[in-house]
Amino acid sequence: MEKLRFAVVGCGNIGKRHIAVIDAEPEAELVALCDKDEERMKELGRNYSNVACYTSYQQLLAESNANIISICTPHGLHAEMSILAAQAGKQILVEKPMALNVADSTRMIEEAQKHGVNLYVVKQNRFNRPITLTQQALEEKRLGKVFMVQCNVLWNRHQRYYDESEWRGRKALEGGCLHTQVCHFLDLLTWWFGPLKEAHTILDTFNHEIEIEDCGVSALRFQSGILGSLTWTTCVYNVNYEGSITIIGEKGTIKIGGKYLNEIEFWDVQSYPLPQDVEYVDAPNIYAHYQGSSSNHNQLINQLVKQVIERRHGLVEGVEGRKTIEAIEMIYGGKHRH
Repeated sequence: MEKLRFAVVGCGNIGKRHIAVIDAEPEAELVALCDKDEERMKELGRNYSNVACYTSYQQLLAESNANIISICTPHGLHAEMSILAAQAGKQILVEKPMALNVADSTRMIEEAQKHGVNLYVVKQNRFNRPITLTQQALEEKRLGKVFMVQCNVLWNRHQRYYDESEWRGRKALEGGCLHTQVCHFLDLLTWWFGPLKEAHTILDTFNHEIEIEDCGVSALRFQSGILGSLTWTTCVYNVNYEGSITIIGEKGTIKIGGKYLNEIEFWDVQSYPLPQDVEYVDAPNIYAHYQGSSSNHNQLINQLVKQVIERRHGLVEGVEGRKTIEAIEMIYGGKHRH
């Protein structure tokens, strides 16, 4: 069987993760890289054989034989790059967030449909073992009626994290902390509890020289009636402290925690004990000065390859990915800034 051919656009931290995972996938082949920083791209490309390097995205789309374009560029570029890939007849894998607003997300979906290609959105935390256990409990309605959910994203980003980047902390290219640090958490909340109905939000910037918030709190109500609270910050001293989701239900309470949603911190569900043979091997992304969220990109790429080959569905596609952007817009839309 012919391997699926990938081109990775953007050779920064997350692009390097995609490149390494694609290279390790037996049914995938890395055929091209694209980055405006030619030196960085070619240095990275030397680690892989027979990989073409492009500084022009349009040239890559015109010349490369890639089946799938993996878009790992700054957030504000995702929409236009995805649309151009669709128009070139390429399958698309776009990193989170798929776009900075619902209108652009919709354009991406429509262009993919128009040109008969698939649009996939990276949501690798759905593969985390604590997430799959909780998903099963919710799917089987083991918690009965769910009343509330609490989500905390209490992380550290030093000022140099923003200073060393051309796009982090800039509203037009990053959007906000919800797009970068909280996107995966909101994906899980809307996956489990449905769309938001209302949000009441307070934002502020206390500890960084940036255009976006570094602290936020929001009271949420989902259309299902479930109440929620969301607290997020990049101001935690020194290192990431917690990334957690706590679910309060009629017949049980679950807290998924650790720093990266990689532990079950509390599990008390009626007649449904936590399996004793669970192994937690969800390792975090390691960058130069901090650790990111836990990474299951290898599982995502493996499933994407199988899905394309077998022409089936299951991964997060455009319409599902847009739900996170809808939630972000509602949370920021209900904001009060001090």
